[in-house]
Amino acid sequence: MPLTISQAFIGNFLGNSPKWYKIAILSFLIINPILFFYVSPFVAGWVLVLEFIFTLAMALKCYPLQPGGLLAIEAVAIGMTSANQVLHEIEANLEVLLLLVFMVAGIYFMKQLLLFAFTKIITKIRSKILVSLMFCLTSAFLSAFLDALTVIAVIIAVAVGFYAIYHKVASGKDFSADHDHTSENNTQLNNSELESFRGFLRNLLMHAGVGTALGGVCTMVGEPQNLIIAAQANWQFGEFAIRMAPVTVPVLIAGTLTCLLVEKFHIFGYGAKLPDAVHKILCDYAAHEDAHRTNKDKMKLIIQVLVGVWLIAGLALHLASVGLVGLSVIILTTAFNGITDEHALGKAFEEALPFTALLAVFFAIVAVIIDQHLFAPVIQWALSYEGNTQLVIFYVANGLLSMVSDNVFVGTVYINEVKAALIDGQITRDQFDLLAVAINTGTNLPSVATPNGQAAFLFLLTSALAPLIRLSYGRMVWMALPYTIVLSIVGVLAIETGFLEQATQYFYDSHMIIHHSAKEVIAPLTSH
Repeated sequence: MPLTISQAFIGNFLGNSPKWYKIAILSFLIINPILFFYVSPFVAGWVLVLEFIFTLAMALKCYPLQPGGLLAIEAVAIGMTSANQVLHEIEANLEVLLLLVFMVAGIYFMKQLLLFAFTKIITKIRSKILVSLMFCLTSAFLSAFLDALTVIAVIIAVAVGFYAIYHKVASGKDFSADHDHTSENNTQLNNSELESFRGFLRNLLMHAGVGTALGGVCTMVGEPQNLIIAAQANWQFGEFAIRMAPVTVPVLIAGTLTCLLVEKFHIFGYGAKLPDAVHKILCDYAAHEDAHRTNKDKMKLIIQVLVGVWLIAGLALHLASVGLVGLSVIILTTAFNGITDEHALGKAFEEALPFTALLAVFFAIVAVIIDQHLFAPVIQWALSYEGNTQLVIFYVANGLLSMVSDNVFVGTVYINEVKAALIDGQITRDQFDLLAVAINTGTNLPSVATPNGQAAFLFLLTSALAPLIRLSYGRMVWMALPYTIVLSIVGVLAIETGFLEQATQYFYDSHMIIHHSAKEVIAPLTSH
């Protein structure tokens, strides 16, 4: 029986999303104008923000760009904000958009090197605790300079590759044979061995996911909201890292210890071992790949290493804006590795552009918040406190909201409001700097609690790998719980005890001494 027009509309609207979700979004679109025109613009604005957070929290039902974008378009149409204000917010955060577009695409062309490195870690190190630490710390280091989505995408690619190889060989085929590793109806597989391997992969992926948060909070390029906060505070790469260090260094140490403890005591789903039979298969495959690697392939790896050195140096010394450094990575890796086809270049941008578009929608919601002064009462309440108590309130508020929403959205909103308070003379510049640290760490650390808060976790949960290794939403939250508790508590203690203010001053004074000493050494040389 053919569908009616109304049934066809509902069927097409938001695709395969649940019917209740479609009805909820349509209800939002109907309610918002009524609230705005007949109740209160302020109330309508807050309802819009809650609706947008709902779309982020329900990201597994539907990617937030479409429902969130509809809400943003309606907000502009009914006068909650203007298209000019949205454009102003996007222009003010252009560097963040360039980061997402060019840096993620740039790292796409360095995947061979990253795949090679993670493969060696798994095949060469037998200690499960040591492998877990390596995945966590390597992900942290990479995420300090690269986008966390890119890092987790590489690790997912490694895990899928290993799962496929094991599934193929355990099914009685050789490395070069065609095989569907997603098939569940295979009587040749050892179920106990397969379950142990799945547990091993779940452990490594969760450690790596948390590692992206540990490293991402440290630098201005680690997460998109870091760059937004750095821009509002006018901090460069080195100063951002130094100001965050009083919180990020203790948190990194605590996170590393947590990794050790959960593996040693086999708690929260950790401690799964890699079966010997699986390890042998993976080692044989790595040897097979090494034996068939040509000089051309080796040269590509060397080029990627050199470009990686340039990437780290360019960011650390702030030789160009982050987006332009990413663009240079694209040019260098493709030019020297023989990638000149337009379609091959286009694939690199597929991962970045959906989130870039979503971020532009974020800025539309931020424009509504600014025009309707939505956060003014909350900010005024928080600013009524003084000293470290004020910092703790901002840290906790950002952390709790980031657990259910997206940390980029939360960080953007709060830093904009605090910057407005600074301009209005409500807080001093020193207090603004401390609040910026509290906001950045608050959005990055407690947000590991759920996939909603961390884009890398959400990317992992929605990947094709998650069902293969039995990684569900509930299991991810449970495995993240020890990290959530430890990172959140250590972060708030570093802020509440006054350690942040004292250590920041010490680090900053040391930085300025080194900076001025370097200028004194260089000045006589350049004067001639």
